[in-house]
Amino acid sequence: MIEVIKIILLGIIEGVTEFLPISSTGHLIVGVALLQPALSANSAESFEIFIQFGAVVAVIAYYWRDLTAQAHRIPRDRETQRFWLAIVIAFIPAAVVGFFLREFIKDALFNPTVVAIALIVGGIVLIVVEKLPYVQSHASGAADLRQITLPKALIIGFAQTVALIPGTSRSAASIIGGLGCGLNRATATTFSFYLAIPTLGIATLADFVLSFGELQPGDLPYFLLGAVVAGIAAWFSIRWLLNYVSTHSYIPFGIYRIVAGLVILLMVATSIL
Repeated sequence: MIEVIKIILLGIIEGVTEFLPISSTGHLIVGVALLQPALSANSAESFEIFIQFGAVVAVIAYYWRDLTAQAHRIPRDRETQRFWLAIVIAFIPAAVVGFFLREFIKDALFNPTVVAIALIVGGIVLIVVEKLPYVQSHASGAADLRQITLPKALIIGFAQTVALIPGTSRSAASIIGGLGCGLNRATATTFSFYLAIPTLGIATLADFVLSFGELQPGDLPYFLLGAVVAGIAAWFSIRWLLNYVSTHSYIPFGIYRIVAGLVILLMVATSIL
């Protein structure tokens, strides 16, 4: 029973943090190191990736009406076609880099020290970007996905590649990229949610297929439980964040990242992690 509780806690951590700009993978790496769930030796890193699939399902569920409406429009509506072309363009850089560096990232970067440094650096960048006069002048307003041109999508895509470093945060990287190229907070955040569908979905399935031979049969129920819990938590996280960014900046998240990174470094220095 204690192992089930650990997996549920990790699923909640993933779901709550996936779409906040604070790095779900970074939090999971630290969470797994602290809780030490009964996963086989080679499957902990894959678990940290696989349960992101729950977050993908949460995005699809949250935007289900919009997605079905777009599916009906896409054969004939140029604006919808352009939006999904922007999603594809933004997806490609991280997909290519992640494919070639997958093993290096999992072997060399999935550790608390890397997470802590990435949290701190990302927190500083997030605060600096939010303070830029150019960003502040464009920050408010409702989501308008028509603002996203193909060049802006490419900028966001390259920004997202930085999130392959655990602790950086995919959502933070894509949101910062969006803010930096002139999108308001709501638009940058909404585009980040849509971009999560191919980015997390394909990354999760690819890692599961490539790692399947290393997994033990006893790991699979934990993977599925973690994904389900993560999906439920992520749905509420999406709803909350969209309401939050309509009236607030991302600076508190930057401060949280810096504090969390310093705490993790202290835990590493004192051998807690």
